[in-house]
Amino acid sequence: MKYLSFTFLLLLSLMGASWAADTTPVKSDPAWLTEARASIKAEKYDQAIQQLQSANETSSADWNNLLGYSLRKKQPPDLVGAEKYYQAALKIDPNHRGALEYYGKLKLMNNDLPGAEALLVRLDKVCTFGCEEYSDLKGAVQKYKTKK
Repeated sequence: MKYLSFTFLLLLSLMGASWAADTTPVKSDPAWLTEARASIKAEKYDQAIQQLQSANETSSADWNNLLGYSLRKKQPPDLVGAEKYYQAALKIDPNHRGALEYYGKLKLMNNDLPGAEALLVRLDKVCTFGCEEYSDLKGAVQKYKTKK
């Protein structure tokens, strides 16, 4: 019974960890989401921004999160724009793991350790059995602290 419980918990923790950028992809995702994910994976952030802006799905937490992510990752980054879209994603879905992680990383880029740690606390609550987003942000916070 003990091993069955451990296996079940392990399975639960792995189920949502395949994509950190947004929610887990499904076959019925709209084309704009699939295309934007592919551009982001290829690190073509300007292309992803254009695709997302063309789709104009402002009521989607994933759309806002991916636009924020692309703005943060492009060169040069648009951190003010990225923050606006992360905030919009979290207004739509306060538990959006990708937005919580990436907004936390943006906070670190802006030297706002308390802000990043507050988002880490929120992620810890959302990720009951742990998740990739929590682990990634926790690692970024630890790395930030060792540099200071």
